[in-house]
Amino acid sequence: MVDLSKDAVDLTADIVDIESVSGNEDALASGIQDALESLPHLRVWRSGNSVLARTDLGRARRVVLAGHIDTVPLAGNLPSSVRDGRLYGCGTSDMKSGVAVQLALAARVTEPIHDVTYVFYDCEEVDAERNGLRRMARDHGDWLAGDFAILMEPTGGVIEGGCQGTLRAEIVTHGTRAHSARAWMGHNAIHDAVGVLELLRAYEPRQPVVDGLRYHEGLNAVGVSGGVAGNVIPDECTVTVNFRFAPDRSVAEAEVWLREWFDGFEVRMVDSAPAARPGLDDPAAAEFAQAIGGEPRAKLGWTDVARMSELGVPAVNYGPGDPTLAHTKDEYVDLEEIRAAERRMIAWLSGA
Repeated sequence: MVDLSKDAVDLTADIVDIESVSGNEDALASGIQDALESLPHLRVWRSGNSVLARTDLGRARRVVLAGHIDTVPLAGNLPSSVRDGRLYGCGTSDMKSGVAVQLALAARVTEPIHDVTYVFYDCEEVDAERNGLRRMARDHGDWLAGDFAILMEPTGGVIEGGCQGTLRAEIVTHGTRAHSARAWMGHNAIHDAVGVLELLRAYEPRQPVVDGLRYHEGLNAVGVSGGVAGNVIPDECTVTVNFRFAPDRSVAEAEVWLREWFDGFEVRMVDSAPAARPGLDDPAAAEFAQAIGGEPRAKLGWTDVARMSELGVPAVNYGPGDPTLAHTKDEYVDLEEIRAAERRMIAWLSGA
């Protein structure tokens, strides 16, 4: 049961206690669907374990409010509990408190100043191929159409614009196998990896300002593999690197830069995800930023704002909760942060 007569704090506790580890969101999705279908001002659809609801009031603008309903695996941190003004439990920060604010808005703001599309999606915490927002964008892109979007990711109650892109690549060195007793007859690929590591140590992060927000790029080794046996000179070594790039670069531009940085080495691209510009120059985004207050900052990570950006919808991240607590055993959210987010967003959406 998802009881929409409750405020966002109590709603958070209720939906946290409905376990929804990625792939097991059916109970929570059904609870959200049933609750939203009881609201006459909303039309409701379901796609797998994702639920979408929208107003159709003929407003000049449409905003999309999205949040994922899945969590990482439990760490003995259910049921939830309240201590010292904090709600503890799996998903409290990432991101059921944000989802609870969405639900409170859907129930209470029946005549919003903008038409609203509420999206509650599954499988954000696992492989991108399973992501519910990705599935809807592919199969029902029109459901996600809008002029502005807010991802209710935990941001500590501060607007975080856009997101950085991410690219993972393998930098490969090659040698010649030989018996380690006659090493001079071969060529050690692992020894050559020092050239890759020197380039990584020489890297100085770029910190571009994009649409008024300062991003901080990063290039790091995240894995090293090589070796055949204890008595064999290895003929290949792979250094896996992760490049986090600012939203003034496309994936293609980031790949070109990475290949140039590691010029002379074999570079194998493994996977990537695009960045998203802040979009704060959009009138709807500027209006939202003014209503929420505070100083927006850059999102130094990747979120699904990038998917909205690919659909041509400028998007920001905003929600209660500390992102550094996500996925931890002692995850919690401050109750006052939930109340503040609920209060500010109701005022914004109702035009108060």
